[in-house]
Amino acid sequence: MNKLSLGQLAGLAFKQLIREIRAGELRILLVALLITVMISTAIGYFSARLHGSMEARAGEFLAADLVLRSNENISDEQLKLASDLGLDHAKTVNFSTVILNGDDLQLVAVKAADSNYPLRGQLKIQDDLELPEYAVNEGPKSGEVWVESRLLYGLNLAIGDVVDIGRQPLTITKIITYAPDRSANFYSFNPFALMNRADLEATGAVQKGSRVTYRDLWTGDIASIKELQPLLKKTLTPNQKILTIADGSQEVSGALNRAQTYLNLASLVGILLASVAIALSANQFASNRYDASALLRSLGMQQKQVLWLYGFELFYVSIIGAVVGALLGWLAQLGLFILLQDLISGKLPSGGIFPALAGIATGFTVLIGFALPPLAALGRTPPLRVLREDLMPVPLKSFVVYGIALLALFFIMWQLSLNIGLTLALLGGAMLMVLFLGALLYISVTFLRRLLSRSSFVWRMALGQTLRQPVKSMGQIVAFGIILMTMALVMMLRGELLQTWQDQLPADAPNYFAMNIMEEDRSHFRAQVATLSPNISPFYPMVAGRLTAINDQSVRKMTLTNDRAKNSIKRDLNLTWSADLPAENKLIAGEWWQADSTGILVSLEEDLAKGLNATIGDELTFVIAGEDYRATITSIRSVNWDTVQPNFFVMFNPESIQGVPVTYLTSFYLPENQQ
Repeated sequence: MNKLSLGQLAGLAFKQLIREIRAGELRILLVALLITVMISTAIGYFSARLHGSMEARAGEFLAADLVLRSNENISDEQLKLASDLGLDHAKTVNFSTVILNGDDLQLVAVKAADSNYPLRGQLKIQDDLELPEYAVNEGPKSGEVWVESRLLYGLNLAIGDVVDIGRQPLTITKIITYAPDRSANFYSFNPFALMNRADLEATGAVQKGSRVTYRDLWTGDIASIKELQPLLKKTLTPNQKILTIADGSQEVSGALNRAQTYLNLASLVGILLASVAIALSANQFASNRYDASALLRSLGMQQKQVLWLYGFELFYVSIIGAVVGALLGWLAQLGLFILLQDLISGKLPSGGIFPALAGIATGFTVLIGFALPPLAALGRTPPLRVLREDLMPVPLKSFVVYGIALLALFFIMWQLSLNIGLTLALLGGAMLMVLFLGALLYISVTFLRRLLSRSSFVWRMALGQTLRQPVKSMGQIVAFGIILMTMALVMMLRGELLQTWQDQLPADAPNYFAMNIMEEDRSHFRAQVATLSPNISPFYPMVAGRLTAINDQSVRKMTLTNDRAKNSIKRDLNLTWSADLPAENKLIAGEWWQADSTGILVSLEEDLAKGLNATIGDELTFVIAGEDYRATITSIRSVNWDTVQPNFFVMFNPESIQGVPVTYLTSFYLPENQQ
């Protein structure tokens, strides 16, 4: 027996495996492993294929290979840089306006585009509401406008009707169902309309102070696009930003990442349940092999040979479970995409082999963490157990067993979340729950022992096994308690965020926003809304401005780690001013300005202030309408972003910004019968 080679041990282990699978002793272990690998593989493929599709179509999300976004027309120099490289060019102008039909009005997000728009991707349109959609490569001609179907329903319009965009009448000729760069931002909640840029000037809708986004689109060979990008960077003004394919799907990617995180946390329930099943079945399997191990030891097999024998058997189980589980996971995600085929357009990539490998790695991790410790004890079975059945193998140290399990849990949680902070929080919460349930069960067992001594025979028989092996029973109860806790947590998370947000809103919370209100229209608009709405927010002036320096130090040269702060220096901020502190804002540092305060004063939202390392007394420099404004920080505010009131990161004192064209923003509540 001592001369058995590894090959012979592997063959013997395979024969044992066939016999024991037929006997059903390894079925629970195998099924639990299949479930673990299948869940991990299915979610991995689902996420990988969606991400792959998004990346492959990133250019379509931009409608180009490279975009220069600005709130003003780009310079001739910048246009020449691109034309010299032979790149195709198109321009879009995005703004919001109101379309009227009789007494009905609707705020609309309008895109005025060149005839060759889009440069990447296609537009999808319908000739009428009842007709199928089809793809086209060019937008509407001059004199035409394409609108979303919800605008037709909302204003009781039809194909062939004429609507006024500003001062220009345009004929509705098509229903637009898809535009490649229609991003999910605040304005995308409004119905969408696409018109030809040749008609833009005649509309008069774009004036000084209007919130307008200019997008210059270029496409061409990759080398020319890469050459253009650094050339444009040298000419950028504070209000301009270059968007590349890497940025094209950022918003979609963010939403997808959040959905993936929730799916991963939900899958953790299944993996934890499978882990408990693996641990319990492995313990049972090992207990049933103590006699066989003792017999092998008495026949001369060394301890390490016993370990190799059962190690090979565990390896075979893991190979079968990994391969079949990965295949089932792949089939599961295929079925999921078939169910979602009406919601997902375009061809999805295969996803590669990495999700399957990740699922297999998860299965091996669970098996090593929860099945290896009890099986490792088989090599420690004393040969004398053949004669004395009460002799048990020397178990591994408790800290080794629990340490391996914790490491396995840590790896699984990290793989699912890919966030070390979230992983540590989940693991820490699980450990606290183990300690709490363990202490509670220990007290319960102690109490039951005293109680059962005075109880009937039926109760003593029913609970006797549990009390004779309290550690094993407590371990099983704690394990299932954690699983039930995780399941309850996932179920609650599904609706908790939205429900909490809704519970915080009063019955008359604003349900409409109005923007781009001109100074001359403000009083009339307020009077009209006041006849319908019992709750109108203050009218806040809005102007776009770019933060360029803090205490005379350029923000471009600063090292910032906060994402919000990074974004604030890369784009225009919505700036406003007010004499009063907004109702949902609270001062956490400094003082609010008084009516007789002089100079240019500013108040920052607390998270932005922390990210910029700005404090009371610091001087901020903003570029507003081409002019520099130096403002002193006098207060820092906390903002309740859960309300549907207008909220701002940066607020100035009144009269501090003069001679700048502004528009106004407000929100209001409309009862259902007034909508």
